[in-house]
Amino acid sequence: MGNRFKLSRRSFLAGTTAASFISLHPYSVRAAENQAHLRIMETTDLHVHVHPYDYYADKERDTVGLARTASIIKEIRAEATNALLIDNGDFLQGNPMGDYIAYERGMKEGDLHPVIKAMNTVGFDASTLGNHEFNYGLDFLMKSLAGAAFPVLSANVVKEAGADPTKDTTLIEPYTILEREVTDGAGNTHPIKVGLIGFVPPQIMNWDRQHLEGNVQARDIVATAEAYVPQMKEQGADIIIALSHSGIGSADYTDGMENASVPLAAVDGIDAILTGHSHLDFPGPKYEGFAAVDLEKGTIHGKPAVMAGFWGSHLGLIDLMLERSGNEWRVVSHTSEVRPISKRNEDRSITALVESDQAVLDSVAEDHAATLDYIRRAVGKTDAPLHSYFALVADDPSVQIVSIAQLWYIEQMMAGTENEGLPILSAAAPFKAGGRGGPEYYTDVPVGDVAIKNVADLYLYPNTVRAVKVTGAQVKDWLERSAGMFNQITPGGSDQVLLNPEFPSYNFDVIDGVSYQIDLSQPSKFGPKGEPLNADANRIVNLTYNGAPLDMEQEFIIATNNYRASGGGSFPGAMGDTIVFEGPDTNRDVIVRYIVEQGTVSPRADSNWSFAPMEGTDVLFDTGPKAKDYLNDLSGMKIEEAGSGPEGFARFRIAL
Repeated sequence: MGNRFKLSRRSFLAGTTAASFISLHPYSVRAAENQAHLRIMETTDLHVHVHPYDYYADKERDTVGLARTASIIKEIRAEATNALLIDNGDFLQGNPMGDYIAYERGMKEGDLHPVIKAMNTVGFDASTLGNHEFNYGLDFLMKSLAGAAFPVLSANVVKEAGADPTKDTTLIEPYTILEREVTDGAGNTHPIKVGLIGFVPPQIMNWDRQHLEGNVQARDIVATAEAYVPQMKEQGADIIIALSHSGIGSADYTDGMENASVPLAAVDGIDAILTGHSHLDFPGPKYEGFAAVDLEKGTIHGKPAVMAGFWGSHLGLIDLMLERSGNEWRVVSHTSEVRPISKRNEDRSITALVESDQAVLDSVAEDHAATLDYIRRAVGKTDAPLHSYFALVADDPSVQIVSIAQLWYIEQMMAGTENEGLPILSAAAPFKAGGRGGPEYYTDVPVGDVAIKNVADLYLYPNTVRAVKVTGAQVKDWLERSAGMFNQITPGGSDQVLLNPEFPSYNFDVIDGVSYQIDLSQPSKFGPKGEPLNADANRIVNLTYNGAPLDMEQEFIIATNNYRASGGGSFPGAMGDTIVFEGPDTNRDVIVRYIVEQGTVSPRADSNWSFAPMEGTDVLFDTGPKAKDYLNDLSGMKIEEAGSGPEGFARFRIAL
């Protein structure tokens, strides 16, 4: 790694003039004799996005890619006297390049994973593990990490638990203390020890149970930090930065929190906190009003913090002014910001703000070409278009094909078991349905050949198939949980906003095998995170099975995925205790097999769900602009174009 602080400053001193000095960050200019400016750069949730390329759409995309972020990194290093570059996790999985390496090429001893090659090229100082690092199993993870030219950290994933976290045998190093030299405002160099410690949501034990159970345990984030930070101080860390692959959530601490960055920031001894996991940017308006969070100052509990979007969309920056007293350093002031790689224009177009770094593109050129070959292979045909533009307002073909394939698979798996003969249902949700992904973030597969890239587009995640056994009452509550997607609608009102923006589309499960309506005049029974809201609410009406009212006592098998079955999304009947089958196959593989067996699929929606009629009432629904091409495919729905929505979306009006 070398001593990047010292070398960059020497280069600066050797060839700059008074005029060029002002190009440095103001902190560097203002640093006094006993002060040094340290710039911390963050990427997070890269999800294997190196090239500015959308493998699902098979086209260039200016809003993503570490190759683009790398150009900003070069600028930042030129601006700052002393700089660190840190990744905050979720780099190993998340697009077809990741799947190609994991499922097709494999990782043999000595192989370099393409995202690791790219990160080595950019020159990262450290990274932490995110939850998606575990999706392909521990063996794949460890072989991938072996090629990293920087330390990768995680303090709360342990192979053997001790009496307290400091006595644990961790999967990888819990923390590191980087010994560097910084240059102060007078040009003098001083030693500094920067402590970095990494954390991941303990929910990995549910989300990737098949890989982790019996192999590792996950400790609470805050308790782990409270144990390790004093030890890091004892070992000489002058400042400590928390690499928190965890979102910014409640300020009220509870054991085992998924989004624990706010209480983590309150731990004494932590000087700055890098966050992620939520695919948002901080400082940013999404966190307006959060307790202990100051958007203007970019702080959590008064400490500088940042979250750099996702897929390389932003670079996060924390600037620290450090002051030396004796042999100790302390933070005397700080700023936080995020810098984007692109901007959206008023006409919905995207303007790239930086060009790609050629060295980064070159580092993965062969892997990129191999991934393109991988995604373009045809596996069958479809005689109906597969799109998700209306997946949140009507039964949808892109969700239907997933449900059909899951049902086909679980019917085979139940044969010969004690559950053979029980009615089988199938739950699936639209993964690409706009939202934070933007107005182009939709599935859109035309009639004709279906390639692997199309299957990856239909099913974004490398989940594995699960089946759960539930009662009719749990089926109803499962659907009530899904119906939280919608705002409560006042009968007789006009132009009411339909969708709750806090509700992610991947939690909008449609259950095939039953028929039902959603009464939008009723309040939601559950909140966006599955929390109980209105115990007596009944949005799900006219719920039937085989044409008769659903028997609340009857048992059903529901085909789903490991995330949902293990408690992901907090769905009634799917909290990890109802699993009756854990398949070795991914949902994507099952979809591919189903299409291969059928040759040609006809995934037309069967309209098993709809909104309950509400006379004289209409709602507004935002989706991708290309949705208008498929308006005529919607049967039984009164829908019309209603102009433009925000941020490039198109708006439609639905008469209930």
